[in-house]
Amino acid sequence: LKVKVCLCAVKHSLRYFLTATYGVHDFPEFVGAATVDEVQLGYCDSNIKTVKPKPDWMRKLIEKNPEHMEWYSQRCLGYQYYFRVNIDFLKQRLNLTEGPHILQRMNGCEWDDETGEVTGFNQYGFNGEDFLALDLKTLTWTAPKSQAVLTKLLWNDDKATLKHLKNYYIYICPDLLKNYIRHGKSFLQQTENPSISLLQKTPSSVVSCHATGFFPGRAEMFWTKDGEEIHEDVEKGEILLNNDGTFQMSVELNVSSVPPDGWRRYDCVFQFSGVGDDIKITLDKSLIRTNWGKTHRCDGTTSLGQQTEIFEQHGFPSKTYFFWALPHINMTLYNPFCTNMAK
Repeated sequence: LKVKVCLCAVKHSLRYFLTATYGVHDFPEFVGAATVDEVQLGYCDSNIKTVKPKPDWMRKLIEKNPEHMEWYSQRCLGYQYYFRVNIDFLKQRLNLTEGPHILQRMNGCEWDDETGEVTGFNQYGFNGEDFLALDLKTLTWTAPKSQAVLTKLLWNDDKATLKHLKNYYIYICPDLLKNYIRHGKSFLQQTENPSISLLQKTPSSVVSCHATGFFPGRAEMFWTKDGEEIHEDVEKGEILLNNDGTFQMSVELNVSSVPPDGWRRYDCVFQFSGVGDDIKITLDKSLIRTNWGKTHRCDGTTSLGQQTEIFEQHGFPSKTYFFWALPHINMTLYNPFCTNMAK
């Protein structure tokens, strides 16, 4: 494993992910998480009723500034009540049944450390669909769904709150972000190269190029043919967080139309955003790890897979807003190839 330091100019981000649920079993009624450059700073939920800072540098920052911990704790408790009230309000106004409902918010800011450009964002989702979004340029809320129009009109009439939000996202949030970057600089700027494997469930399945253990999460992975990136017969997965704070991702290639003598014309390429050289692995049957004929799963099925299944069982799509909160809860995606693979 190679560890190196990134000195490149990048866009930094501070994001808050809040999720409230109603009628979803085996999941907290409220979950909150904060990330800087996709690294989790802290976590809270309605079960533990407290904020847990994650990286060591964040814990040290909290020790020196205990009022910062108190600020986050108050926000966590306050948002539990705020989101619960809003779910009840939406249920009544939209005449919804007692079935499961999920309200989520992603908000925060980005800062370009080279140009100084700052952008802010505040987006709500309800039951897996876009619901409301704040446009800071026009200082108005937009509603892609007709069910959110009344809320949009009410919020757009609240000029004082809109001015407060603009001040927060343009000034306060970037200052917080810069402070976190300054304290966590040595940790946030290091890079760890991934372990890359070619995986296949059956001889007729797609070949998945799986990278895991890389840091930071700003990375790309794609397939090339004769050195040129291809998009046909390719499906990219999301970047997901592992338990140890590193990341994983996969990109699949449908090889059904690839002749046996043409496999080596294909390469899977991994690259960090603006950092170092590409990492390549050639499509080669001898390199593929498989569990052909094996039906049992890894002993340690992880919580991201379990929680995604919970939402799917309740009828919600798994590839919508749920990545906002789920990757920040003890997060390693279940990998169906990790048991009894050919060495």
